[in-house]
Amino acid sequence: MRFAFTDEQRLFQESVRALLAKECPPELVRARWEAADGGPTAWEGLSTLWEGLVEVGVVGLTVPEPSGGLGLGEVDLVLPLEETGRAAAPIPIVESTAVGVPLLAACPGDLGDHWLPAVARGEAILTVGRPGSRFVADADVADLLLLPSGDEVHAVERDRVGLVAQPSFDGARHLFSVEWDVKDSTVLAGGAEGRAAWAAALDRGALAAAAQLVGLAQHLLDTTVEYACGREQFGQPIGGFQAVKHQLADVALRIEFARPAVYRAAWSVHHDVAERARDVAMAKAYASDAGTLAARTALQVHGAIAYTVEYDLHLWMKRALALAVAWGDADWHRSRVADAVIGAS
Repeated sequence: MRFAFTDEQRLFQESVRALLAKECPPELVRARWEAADGGPTAWEGLSTLWEGLVEVGVVGLTVPEPSGGLGLGEVDLVLPLEETGRAAAPIPIVESTAVGVPLLAACPGDLGDHWLPAVARGEAILTVGRPGSRFVADADVADLLLLPSGDEVHAVERDRVGLVAQPSFDGARHLFSVEWDVKDSTVLAGGAEGRAAWAAALDRGALAAAAQLVGLAQHLLDTTVEYACGREQFGQPIGGFQAVKHQLADVALRIEFARPAVYRAAWSVHHDVAERARDVAMAKAYASDAGTLAARTALQVHGAIAYTVEYDLHLWMKRALALAVAWGDADWHRSRVADAVIGAS
């Protein structure tokens, strides 16, 4: 298979990067940390960023064209997701655009006729739980929650649930336990259809997190290289020491291993190939490894300053470590790859 992004997809990536550079400074990420319990300030300051992403088409990228979106898929979304990772953007783009929209669109019924156009216009945000996970990310800013009950997919509006804020390693990624009443009226799909919907949602979530991890790891590497070139010890930049060079080279190598695996997984999800789950699992394992190593290396090379909350580096380090375990950690996804390979032999 020959795979390459089009010029238009690369230009779109550059446009998203420019928007995030302008509208998502570290101060915005910090503000999300300060609103850790949700409430009226949860979306304060983020609305301008979200509106910008609506305007350029990122938010509604996966919304079908009849519902006012671009009707595109994961191959088109993976590069913008990488850029949101690079910026550590504290927004539910994974939960709403990457996972929530396709999940809602795939379920029978007419609920999507109301919610999908609202998402494309920037008037509604979705978030998603998943079977086996106790917490839901960014439920404080979502308008509609897609929640599991056994194999069933349920859709519940935010004003009909109770949210309890939970501790989060990444303070800009808010986690909540959700208290809600399971009703027949909220069921979108169940049985085999529900299991298939949740399996697809898991793969989309893992892929999106992997794409963001690639962007996060690249930012951590770039920032650490810049620091190593300017920080001097024993009369020379620490970047000149072979031990530091080797550490940074190892991070670069992990990123280069992860990036093509993520792009391949995007293609597999986009085309719903039989090996979709295997390809996603491989991508998430590689990306989790890259993000974790980038965070640890950045901490080591920066030294004591990296431990301070006043220094911006920790915003990216903690996001990388949090996403490394979100939607399944590297070991879990390696087990999925092993199952796929052994089962196919």
